Amino acid sequence: MTTIQGPAVFLAQFIGDEAPFNSLDGICKWAADLGFKGIQMPTLDTRFIDLQKAAESKTYADELKGKIASYGLEITELSTHLQGQLVAVHPAYDDFFDAFAPKNVHGNSKARQEWAVQQLKFAAKASQNLGLNAHATFSGSLLWQYFHPWPQRPPGLVEDGFAELAKRWLPILNEFDQNGVDLCYEIHPGEDLFDGETYEMFLKAVNNHSRACILYDPSHFVLQQLDYIQYIDFYHERIKAFHVKDAEFNPTGKQGTFGGYQSWVNRAGRYRSPGDGQIDFKTIFSKLAQYDFKGWAVMEWECCLKNQEDGAREGAEFIKKHIIKVTDKAFDDFAAVETNRAFNRKNLGL
Repeated sequence: MTTIQGPAVFLAQFIGDEAPFNSLDGICKWAADLGFKGIQMPTLDTRFIDLQKAAESKTYADELKGKIASYGLEITELSTHLQGQLVAVHPAYDDFFDAFAPKNVHGNSKARQEWAVQQLKFAAKASQNLGLNAHATFSGSLLWQYFHPWPQRPPGLVEDGFAELAKRWLPILNEFDQNGVDLCYEIHPGEDLFDGETYEMFLKAVNNHSRACILYDPSHFVLQQLDYIQYIDFYHERIKAFHVKDAEFNPTGKQGTFGGYQSWVNRAGRYRSPGDGQIDFKTIFSKLAQYDFKGWAVMEWECCLKNQEDGAREGAEFIKKHIIKVTDKAFDDFAAVETNRAFNRKNLGL
């Protein structure tokens, strides 16, 4: 077994225009001062990383890695959540998702998709240059608006949707494979990969590609009332990245899992800072240790109530307390007997 690495923090929700969150040096010092050991890095803001340059220049990648290491930190994974979303966009969401891409591809879904695919390919090579073995992203979605089967879905619609999704992702998965990096899809509402069944449909469509892995975030499963503990039992061999984000689900006589179009603070299911929700992280950390998870415990702050800096400070301590330093011996070794095959055979009556 392996001791989980951490604590680490996903920087996406903290990057901003004010110090210390507006520069790599500033945010690294802030994270290190809170006790974080790693940072998961979004890749669209060149103040923090030039993704194309990291892919094309090993020297740049080494310098970036060295600067981060000077604060006692490591990069856990790069993230292309926003770019991955754009690999597959249903036309109903075109205008909404244009905001994730450069202005020169707005209003041009084909050019936007091509840009997104190239971003993922840059991320594969950049990850290799940085010595990383996992990468975080979203799958995008062609089918999300059809998740509730009314009106009745035409036969074959879902299968055709996953076939197209696989067609778009297979070249990217192959690129990651060539660079020795696992591509970890965050299983998430709004994506075509949002639970175990949909992940398995995608996995089948990409021929069980060895790099089609999972970023496990239990908060998304609380909101859809899925057994997030058993999920680990089912998919532990594919879980290569881990977000520590809490959630709670408090249904009423007025709303349940669909949320009634309410704001986050008023939804039955809502995200919380680590320790403030209902998730059994003690069991999650135990399961991941049991299954020899070799990655990082990365705090993702998304809370509709608590200040983000308080959430980060508390989150670092929360993860530290939950990481299990795995044992290197059996608890009953004190009573062990000497290995002796003749003795064993005698006791078997042989």
